[in-house]
Amino acid sequence: MPNDFETRVKEARQASMTGWDFSWLKGRADGEGPSWDYGQHARALLPRARSLLDIDTGGGELLSSLAPLPPRTVATENWAPNLPLARQRLSPLGVEVHRAAGSNLPPGHFDLIFNRHGLLDAAGIRAALAPGGRLLTQQVGSRNQLELNETLGISSPVDSDSWTLAVAVQALEGAGLHVTTAREEMSPYTFRDIGAVIFQLRAIPWQFPGFEASEHERALRQLDQHIRITGGFTAHDHRFLIEAQARS
Repeated sequence: MPNDFETRVKEARQASMTGWDFSWLKGRADGEGPSWDYGQHARALLPRARSLLDIDTGGGELLSSLAPLPPRTVATENWAPNLPLARQRLSPLGVEVHRAAGSNLPPGHFDLIFNRHGLLDAAGIRAALAPGGRLLTQQVGSRNQLELNETLGISSPVDSDSWTLAVAVQALEGAGLHVTTAREEMSPYTFRDIGAVIFQLRAIPWQFPGFEASEHERALRQLDQHIRITGGFTAHDHRFLIEAQARS
């Protein structure tokens, strides 16, 4: 019979991953999240917009929850498995869904652009915004959950200072946007079993390129023991929120 470590690793490796659905982690990991509510900020901006672009919509989970949406709403997504999910959710709401990378935006000018955890191309966003149009973005910073990298001996592929609030604000202001809101936080996120760790490593492969559990078994077993003894392993989510406006 496989031991509990092997069972949890197998379950996490076989867990289905569709869209930005992290429900598999319920009861296995928990975090406070940032003090702001991105969805609440987004809803407050919608009444003033007649056109909306949602960049890197994932499976359309968040955007669909914000309905009713502006008369012209467009969403982009570049990861092929997410496209049918996004179209299934968003097409009934009248949303155009395009396969496009975050730097390849659809033509036209938009009153409002949402970007939650997508590529933030400052010049492209400025070009896509109508005069006076607004951007709302929440980003995952380059210091995100670095404790996992350190514990497992996996080097982060990016410099820890390469993507922070200051860097993003400088890029947006350099592109001609006026930043009106800028907030940044490191929020604790606790993994309650080793399966949750494995799932997370699969979910954000850009931070752990080429991760294979078998290649890091010793470190994972040590982390598993730490979680069993202490009740969890805590890393920190690096998030920042920016609202900006195109100059008229």
